[in-house]
Amino acid sequence: MGRTILSYRIMLEEELRKWKRFQDMLRIDDRGIFEDMTDVCRRYASEAGNLASPSKVEPMFLSILFAHHKTLKQLQEKTQQMKKQRSVTSSEEESVV
Repeated sequence: MGRTILSYRIMLEEELRKWKRFQDMLRIDDRGIFEDMTDVCRRYASEAGNLASPSKVEPMFLSILFAHHKTLKQLQEKTQQMKKQRSVTSSEEESVV
């Protein structure tokens, strides 16, 4: 039996071609950021394809949202580490004085 549904990756590339018009209207320095965002969709294409969503864009948005949340968590962890290092450094300086 033949496939009746296009693969997610094919649908993804078709949708990203539509989004290209938006990218072309962005300022030149914003276009790279947009390209990074669309690369996230490609990076998580296997996971998004397994979602088996009837919507084309829902898995794309979920991939972008996940990548943003992952980055946010990493930044929060780094911020917490920096705060801990500062408090240790401050307490060491106070004990020297």
